[in-house]
Amino acid sequence: MNLRSSDPETLIAAAAGGDKSAISRLISLIERGGDPARRVSRLTYGRGDSYTVGLTGAPGAGKSTLTSCLIAEIRAAGRPVAVLAVDPSSPFTGGAILGDRVRMQDHALDEGVFIRSMATRGHLGGLALATPEAVRVLAAAGIGLVLVETVGVGQVEVDIARAADTTVVVVNPGWGDTIQANKAGLLEIADVFVINKADRPGVAETRRDLDNMLDMSSTMGPWRPPIVSTVASTGEGVGELWAAVAAHREHLERSGELALRRTARLCEELSAVLARGIEQRVAALEGGARYQRARDEVVSGACDPYTAAEDLLEALGL
Repeated sequence: MNLRSSDPETLIAAAAGGDKSAISRLISLIERGGDPARRVSRLTYGRGDSYTVGLTGAPGAGKSTLTSCLIAEIRAAGRPVAVLAVDPSSPFTGGAILGDRVRMQDHALDEGVFIRSMATRGHLGGLALATPEAVRVLAAAGIGLVLVETVGVGQVEVDIARAADTTVVVVNPGWGDTIQANKAGLLEIADVFVINKADRPGVAETRRDLDNMLDMSSTMGPWRPPIVSTVASTGEGVGELWAAVAAHREHLERSGELALRRTARLCEELSAVLARGIEQRVAALEGGARYQRARDEVVSGACDPYTAAEDLLEALGL
């Protein structure tokens, strides 16, 4: 393959053959947006299937070290795996990155591992749209397992974690007060809870707080999120964590909920893509004379904002 190629069809063919540089280029096209990104989306849609596991939790919870351990667990079974690390700064291959993510570079020379950081800045469609597109690229490349690690528990990270098939929420001992503050969001997205750094005091109290939180939940379905203790720095409990993820996947597949979740996510993605397209068209309209006239009429009191907006939307054919 021409290493400088930016043609999506050429890159997808190379990615399907295991070319990591082609996978990286495809994800870069997605990140930049525009017509090339739309071509990648059309060409990769429906080509392959990847099971996604999201890992989220407060900064410093040890998610990156835990992710590195999960990579080792998955590779020990001989399966390829990809990691999409949502980074607040710059891509994994350059610039400033979160220090603990350097640990994942232990797997950088493994041909069965693909690691890519997706920076929160610069995404024209937002990370919530870019992430599922990147997962489809990985699926088209034949990678059946994707770990999506987020940097924290803000709205962007929660949205991304919600896009995973199984979401793992990582906490540390003594996190009780924060659990109460984030209870609604955690209960909504968590399929598995992990108490990481379980060699520290307060594990029993944190487990009790989590259990009480789950007991009081009014939204609990047939799956009760298990609580697993790990010490990622030594690998302790990582096997149990991966077994819990596998059990959740089996539950989703057996109950039919996996298909329902994915259908709901696709509908949400369609709405998000549609909203983004409308936003872009409105932004383009704002630079035109018609918008300027409407604005002047609203400011002068000659027209109310709702009527002016309806007229502008009509101009867009909406």
